[in-house]
Amino acid sequence: NASSRHELRTPERIKTSPPHPLPPSLSMTCVIGLISGTSVDGIDAALVEITGKEEDLKVELLAGATYPYPPPLRTKILEVCGGAPLSMAELAALDDAIALEFARAAQAIQKGNPPATLIGSHGQTVYHQPPQKHKAATDVPLACSPLGYSLQLGRGEAIAQATGVKTVSNFRAADIAAGGQGAPLVSKIDACLLCSPTQHRCIQNIGGISNLTYLPPRQGNWQDAICGWDTGPGNALLDLAVNYFTNGSQTYDRDGEWASQGQVCDSLLQQWLGQDFFQTPPPKSTGRELFGWDYLQQCLAQSQAARLSPSDFLATLTELTVASIAQSYSNFLPHMPDEVLLCGGGSRNLYLKKRLQARLESVPVYTTDEVGLSGDFKEAIAFAVLAYWCELGIAGNLPQVTGAKAAVKLGNISFFILKHTVKAFCPHLAPRGN
Repeated sequence: NASSRHELRTPERIKTSPPHPLPPSLSMTCVIGLISGTSVDGIDAALVEITGKEEDLKVELLAGATYPYPPPLRTKILEVCGGAPLSMAELAALDDAIALEFARAAQAIQKGNPPATLIGSHGQTVYHQPPQKHKAATDVPLACSPLGYSLQLGRGEAIAQATGVKTVSNFRAADIAAGGQGAPLVSKIDACLLCSPTQHRCIQNIGGISNLTYLPPRQGNWQDAICGWDTGPGNALLDLAVNYFTNGSQTYDRDGEWASQGQVCDSLLQQWLGQDFFQTPPPKSTGRELFGWDYLQQCLAQSQAARLSPSDFLATLTELTVASIAQSYSNFLPHMPDEVLLCGGGSRNLYLKKRLQARLESVPVYTTDEVGLSGDFKEAIAFAVLAYWCELGIAGNLPQVTGAKAAVKLGNISFFILKHTVKAFCPHLAPRGN
């Protein structure tokens, strides 16, 4: 109805500027957030002004842009994510090549804008292993720890030295050390910026992998009821499939147009939804290690046996994303949402959004843009906030989301050397020509 729509479009939590001069302790800080997600589309950069701390947190997006990787580097990253072996020397070189691109993005986003005093860089995930809950150290050949393991390349030290800006990175390690999944890490930011006084909300990110944050109405001890987890594949399988069907000439299905021409194979969909991950209760996280090229090959073989066309296959893969989201809501949420706010690249896929709305029936599906927070750059904004919190000594994770034993400060701070030595350290760090 009109009144609820108006309430949705004018949330009280997101304000672009303070109404009165701020005390020194809450003065504005200009921060850059950087991330490249599991789709490896490129580096999302957000330049934001931040005030407040937690419940009074406010952000203003000054600039946002996505900077594509050079094609050879993107290909290498995807190969490594797919399990391709590399030597330690090659790993170090890839780490610094990614850091160089992140530094370039940080420099570019500041042009014509206020300079940043802090960078929060998530880096590029190349491997993510959730905690091994049922394996003792003696159960595996190399005596692996039951703790999770998550590796992001693009080291913060190199970004700090190349840009001359203090950089926070390695955000997942502290949560993992506390027994957590190391993901999702954005739920506390969602709670601070996107909660409603009256509505049960799900903030649904659809990147390469999909994840959610459930926010109850901001009443009483509402924060204790916040939960979140990875729901399964987002765009990763779809992008891999499009790349496969077009022999690399296309990397994604714009607006889901190709998938919209196909028919969903329900029997195959139900078979895929039987995957163990979808039945596992949260906290849980996943990545390309499960929903990657090997998984896609299995799906392709099954689809060929069922004689699916490429459009039918893409329609069925799209339905896997939306059905796994809807199934996750009905199986694990404490309360069905009154509204869903989408963000991430999948929020731009019109066919996917239409199918999710059909699955959720009477629950309206919007985007975070409609409540004042950029859906394209929300994840980058989140890592700017996490860097800001790290500098203030504020915990960034929510233990009930990640499964950690405690709330902990996230990230490692890297300081820059004197500016006159930056050019000597990275003489090659210059903007790339168009």
